[in-house]
Amino acid sequence: MTSTATEPPARASLTALLHRYEDAGTPLSCEVVPRGLLNRGWRIRTTRGEFFLKQYVAPDTADPAVIARQHRATRGLARLGLPAAPPLPDVCGRTVTLLGGDGYALFPWIDGSHREGTELTTGQSGRLGRLLGLVHAGLVRVQPPPSAPLHPSAHPVRTHAQIDQLLALVRGHRPYEPFDELAEHRLLERRDLLLRHAHRRPPDAQGPVSGWVHGDFHPLNLLYRGDEPAAIVDWDRLAVQPRAEEAVRAAAIFFVHPVDGRLDLRKIAPYARAYRAAAGVGGDEIAAAVHRVWWERLNDFWMLHWRYERRDRRSDPLFPAAAALAVWWTQEYDAVLDAFTA
Repeated sequence: MTSTATEPPARASLTALLHRYEDAGTPLSCEVVPRGLLNRGWRIRTTRGEFFLKQYVAPDTADPAVIARQHRATRGLARLGLPAAPPLPDVCGRTVTLLGGDGYALFPWIDGSHREGTELTTGQSGRLGRLLGLVHAGLVRVQPPPSAPLHPSAHPVRTHAQIDQLLALVRGHRPYEPFDELAEHRLLERRDLLLRHAHRRPPDAQGPVSGWVHGDFHPLNLLYRGDEPAAIVDWDRLAVQPRAEEAVRAAAIFFVHPVDGRLDLRKIAPYARAYRAAAGVGGDEIAAAVHRVWWERLNDFWMLHWRYERRDRRSDPLFPAAAALAVWWTQEYDAVLDAFTA
């Protein structure tokens, strides 16, 4: 569940909020849930059980209409038998409560653990792909027909300008730390890769490849109970995007080696086969998605923007593997494509 370390609502406000729910009880304890980069959350113990209280604060996800859309989608998927973790309705049937100008939602507490792709067997990797495929197929049934927005691919001219800006920030950082040395090395390396591969920029994506997707499907947003997924959480990024690209992005997070950035292609192959079968995605669509996500990785520096422009270091631990992945993927492009399309 997403969270930033912060104080929960005052006890009186928390008690009043919980009283809007028929069976929530009176709060006994409240502890922050310290995972994630968006929004805030707490584990609430009450006289009636345990709950997760989520506060929506990220500007692009905090609009009540956006939250309500997420909640409708998760309720619809849950009715289809998918572990989508819908929120609880209050006594008036609402799932969003406004308190102090912010939106809150209450969820049942779900016991479970997060599992990296390195912990999954090949069989479990296939079941993971099938689950995401069923989610995409289910969203077609429970969400309104999507429009077909244009999803432009990154332009290397703009990326080179970003690299120059980031290099200036990195070189000027004091004290100059080992992370800064790695960031400078990777930026220079990426600049060279983009010069050599600029001709491979993919076309913009639009049309029937787009559909409703979770938007942030990765290990911290999937809870396991034993060997099977128990809940998909954090639907803040629910949106219309090229659906197969979500499958490729998720694989690049689940199955990346944390040291050298290589992908476990032995697990990606059963994952991708199961995803394609469950979602009804053809080989051409997944191949195009692989190419677009590879290009996206070559042009993406969000972790460095967070560190050097926002002065937010929470994503720093993710950078070494993510930066190495872009290089490894370029070198092993054909093998990666084969794993997703075989």
